[in-house]
Amino acid sequence: MLFRGQNILGYKHYADDVVDAFCRKSVENGIDIIRIFDALNDVRNLEQAIKSTKKYGGQVEAALSYTISPIHDEAYFVKLAKELEQMGADAICIKDMANLLLPMDAYSLVKALKETVSVPIHLHTHNTTGTGDMVLLMAAYAGVDIVDTALSPLANGTSQPATESLVATLKGTARDTGLDLDKMSDAAAHFRGVAQRLQDAGILNPKVLRVDTNTLRYQVPGGMLSNLISQLKEAGKEDKYYDVLAEIPRVRKDFGYPPLVTPTTQIVGTQAVMNVIMGERYKVFPKESKAVLRGEYGRVPGEVNEAVRAKAGIAPDEVITCRPADLLEPELPKYTEEFKDIARSEEDVLSLALFPQVAPKFLERRDHGAAEDGNNAPAPQTAVDPDAVRSFTVQCADEVMRGL
Repeated sequence: MLFRGQNILGYKHYADDVVDAFCRKSVENGIDIIRIFDALNDVRNLEQAIKSTKKYGGQVEAALSYTISPIHDEAYFVKLAKELEQMGADAICIKDMANLLLPMDAYSLVKALKETVSVPIHLHTHNTTGTGDMVLLMAAYAGVDIVDTALSPLANGTSQPATESLVATLKGTARDTGLDLDKMSDAAAHFRGVAQRLQDAGILNPKVLRVDTNTLRYQVPGGMLSNLISQLKEAGKEDKYYDVLAEIPRVRKDFGYPPLVTPTTQIVGTQAVMNVIMGERYKVFPKESKAVLRGEYGRVPGEVNEAVRAKAGIAPDEVITCRPADLLEPELPKYTEEFKDIARSEEDVLSLALFPQVAPKFLERRDHGAAEDGNNAPAPQTAVDPDAVRSFTVQCADEVMRGL
C-alpha cells in the first residue's frame, strides 16, 4: 500500500500514536509492503511511519518524491536515498508522479543510487508524457530492481506503461523478465472487457489513457491540469488557463520549490488560480497556502519568499522549525472516545479519523444492513455488505477528489 507518512491518507498531520496504530492494523490485516512518501521530502515526516512499519513486521519502501527544480538535482535524491536507508528503509522507491523523469536521467539516477545504497531500487512512473516505456527501459539497463507497469487495456496516459511491451522488449536480454506473453495476452483479453465496461459506465475517461506532453512543458501532473480547468470554469475565467500555467512555477518558487504531489499539487495550483482570477498576486491566501508557508506540512526544500510569507500575515517567529508532529498530543484516545457510539473496532476508529465525512455513512449502512437481516448482534468484521464497501470506496474517492 501507499500512504503519505504523517498525513497517512488524510490532508493533515496526525499524531504519532495514530500513525503507529494505522501501521499496526495495516500489517495485522495483511499488508506486507508499505510505500511511504512525503510531499516535501521532509524525512522527519517519515520517521514514525518507518519505525512503526518495521516494529510490526512490515517492509518499508521509502519513496523519493521526484521533481525538477534548481534544487532537485541528482545529488539531492542520492543524498535523500542514503538518509532513508539509514532510517531503516528496506527499499527505495523513485516516485515519479508526473512522468517528469526522462530516459537518460533515469539511467543516471538509478545507476547513482545503485552505487550508493545497498537496498533494492523500485521505479514508479507513469506514461503521461509518452516517455514511460523509454524511462523503464533505461532504468532496467541501469540496474533497477523493480518497475511498475499495467496490463495494456488499462495502461499508458496517467496510468503506468504497458506490461506486455516491456516484457517483449527485454525478452532474450540480460534483463529478461521470464514472464509469459501468452498468459498475459489472455489476461489482457479479460481486462479489455473490464476497461470497456468502465468506460461505458463513465467511470474511466479514455482521455486519461492518452499522452499529454504539456506535462513536460509545465511540469504539472495531468490530474492537476484537469482540476485547474474545472476551477477556472467555475469562476468563468477559462480564458486565463495559460496565465495560470505560467503562474504555477512562480508560486512554486515563492513557496520553496515543493514537489507537485498531493497535497502540495492542489495547494500550489489553487494559489496560482487565486492569483490570476483576483487580478493581484497573493491578494487571497487559502488556509492551506498559509499552512505551507508556516511550516505546518514540514520543511520545504528551498527558501520561501519572505515577502510572500509576510503578506500572508506570518511573522518569522511563527514559522514551525521542528518536526510538525512533535507539536501534536496523542490523538487516538480522543478519537476512540469521540466515536465510541458508532465504532466497533480500532479499524472503525481509524476510518472515522481519516474520513470523517464518509466513514459514518459507511458504518451506518453496515449496521443498518445487519439490523434488516434480523440480527441484533454486531455483525462480524468479515461480514460487510459488498455494496456498502463499494459505496464507501466511491465516497472516499469523491472526498479525496474534492480535496484535489
